[in-house]
Amino acid sequence: MRHLINITDFSVDEINELIDIANDIIDNPKDYMDICHGKILATLFFEPSTRTRLSFTSAMMSLGGQVLGFAEAASSSAAKGESVSDTVRTVGCYSDIIAMRHPKEGAPLIASERTTVPIINAGDGGHFHPTQTLTDLLTISREKGRLDNMTIGLCGDLCFGRTVHSLIEAMLRYDNIKFVLISPHELRLPKYMRETIEAAGAQWKEVERMEDVMEELDILYMTRVQRERFFNEEDYVRLKDTYILDLDKLEKAKEDLAILHPLPRVNEIAVEVDDDPRAKYFDQVLCGRYIRMALILRLLGIK
Repeated sequence: MRHLINITDFSVDEINELIDIANDIIDNPKDYMDICHGKILATLFFEPSTRTRLSFTSAMMSLGGQVLGFAEAASSSAAKGESVSDTVRTVGCYSDIIAMRHPKEGAPLIASERTTVPIINAGDGGHFHPTQTLTDLLTISREKGRLDNMTIGLCGDLCFGRTVHSLIEAMLRYDNIKFVLISPHELRLPKYMRETIEAAGAQWKEVERMEDVMEELDILYMTRVQRERFFNEEDYVRLKDTYILDLDKLEKAKEDLAILHPLPRVNEIAVEVDDDPRAKYFDQVLCGRYIRMALILRLLGIK
């Protein structure tokens, strides 16, 4: 039985295989309409979510399966004090696979040690978000035709941004990737992640102004400053509008730049950018549905 807790749980070959399956689903959707008939996905979301939860739901229903679960901890037995271990052992009796989001780092890992069905980490605190990373990889692959030889700008909350941490872990496994880390000092990439980049021998640099590096980038990965990760409102208010991408800031950008964002956005990307052909964040949302379909098939052992 396989789980997906961290993106490194899958080899590069396995990730490339998932991308191939997702592309085949995009090209031949009718071939997959009933392939999970009789299978049930449980979505255990102890933390609010729109895109990820609905993406998993849409993915399973598009495969002909069914979905059950809850959208917040308050509506589960966690509100009564039930442990994560007991919750997944119980829900595993009702389902064939579980997608789980939790505000505490490591909770999906603990769940995977107690479950009787495959566990998918749908985000654990500020730690990792591997299915968003698979979404990002599919989007980049479809936009660039490759996953190597490129410069990626990561902008915004790099400290608590689990999507950023997972994407770095993934891209370090491909050749000739350079990272440009764009953030205020308070939200810079954690030390352990910078050490991970160093250990892999990848090129990287830190800057505070996106305008200074825009012309270098093949990918610009925007993130919001996450209010829910801050310990006090004052720091959030001071930092929340540090970066706002608008058309003026894109003047020096490459014509084939791909702008990604895991969403939701607040105001870090101006609405005027949505009509720019380089804006790919809504295409990215659609890719999330297809790559999660591929992942469900893989973990259920359905070919």
